[in-house]
Amino acid sequence: MTKTAFLRPRSAPAESLESLAGLLREWLPLQRWFAGKDRPVTDLGVLSTTELFPGCLHVLVHAAHGGVPAPGGATPAGDCYQLLLGVRERPSPRLGKALIGTVRDGLLAGLTVYDALQDPRAAQLLLERLRRPGTAGPLHFEGDPAQEVPAGLVPRVLNAEQSNSSLVYGDEYILKVFRRIQPGVNPDLEVPGALARQGCHRVPAPVAWLRTTHPFKATLGVLQPYLRNAADGWTLALDALAAGDDFTAQAHALGRATADVHLALSSAFPV
Repeated sequence: MTKTAFLRPRSAPAESLESLAGLLREWLPLQRWFAGKDRPVTDLGVLSTTELFPGCLHVLVHAAHGGVPAPGGATPAGDCYQLLLGVRERPSPRLGKALIGTVRDGLLAGLTVYDALQDPRAAQLLLERLRRPGTAGPLHFEGDPAQEVPAGLVPRVLNAEQSNSSLVYGDEYILKVFRRIQPGVNPDLEVPGALARQGCHRVPAPVAWLRTTHPFKATLGVLQPYLRNAADGWTLALDALAAGDDFTAQAHALGRATADVHLALSSAFPV
């Protein structure tokens, strides 16, 4: 039987996963979404740990950066990052690029840790949690009750984004997992939600989302409909120019869409 880590679904003391710090200190700066690429991680602390399901841990860490003094010497300069860590005794060889390393001691001694977002099974289980509102310790899974997400959608990871990680499910939905976490409601949840309440459908409305209450209130991820054939206006204009086509009608449509969004925004956020 595969050996996995089992924790109670609540915030765990940082000391319980202190053995992870060494592995993460080396792994984090290599990730494209890590904000301090030119600065070494001088200190890494585990802020919270929650078991999403057996063999998958949700972890928030604080990475302090060298070379940047903290104002007043209070809190070390750095950032809070969200990690979803798979924990197994013998991970699948297909997860080679996602491997972080093997823990030598502590709670996870002898187990191999990897980025669970790269694991199709973990990605499917994550969608199942989002399909059913509920809580796991400080984590809250919420959604629009009028929207029903089908089960069994096949996940794939998008590699284009730089600051976050995104999973596409069955070419129908996209889940944006925020990596660098800041207190408050993320604009990727707040703005599309406000536009939807204004009756503006130019931007896909949030279907489900994940947030936390510890160590502070923050948005962790948003699930929205996936526009598989979407293209930005600049690309459309260049394609039309290259093909020698008249771009007038498309430019008018883009202008109308932009106006609709700005009018809805002015109503939703009058200040």
